Amino acid sequence: MSDVFMVIAILSALWGVVSALMIAAALQNRGVKINWIWFRVFLVARYLDEYRDLTRRETGRTGPLFYSYVNAMLVALVTAIVGLVLRRL
Repeated sequence: MSDVFMVIAILSALWGVVSALMIAAALQNRGVKINWIWFRVFLVARYLDEYRDLTRRETGRTGPLFYSYVNAMLVALVTAIVGLVLRRL
């Protein structure tokens, strides 16, 4: 059973990576310069907030990629923890 949770965690992490790349593409389309070397470090600290703020200014609502990334990372975290706990039992 723990393997099922670990697979879900891996798939969710991949979903998060795809969402992050789509956020970077959306920011680039809006004229924001992306530092690809430091992308992983700046994603949560800078680019995610910048995407949220930009989409709020444009549409009045937070863009769907923000929630896609956050939900993917939460699902990955929770299922990885459950998978590891079940593996220890």
